[in-house]
Amino acid sequence: MARAATPAAARLLRAALLLLVLVAAGRRAAGAPVVTELRCRCLQTLQGIHLKNIQSLKVTPPGPHCGQTEVVATLKTGQEVCLNPEAPMVKKIINKMLNK
Repeated sequence: MARAATPAAARLLRAALLLLVLVAAGRRAAGAPVVTELRCRCLQTLQGIHLKNIQSLKVTPPGPHCGQTEVVATLKTGQEVCLNPEAPMVKKIINKMLNK
């Protein structure tokens, strides 16, 4: 035989369900940033690479995922390499890519 829930238990259950719905809705909010990694990608960096080998360049500013600027170059071979954003050659590469 089932017992009727007390009013306090019913309120607690409703509050828990509402919280669950709000959390699930918040995860799907339009325009919410999606963080895939909560750590730096570049543990080791190169001081430079020849510009003709680079297909694309992605510069990620410091943020909650990583406290340093990261420069990731995708080579024409498809390989990704991290470049030191402070290296003079890398600064030149970034300027050339921006001016294209």
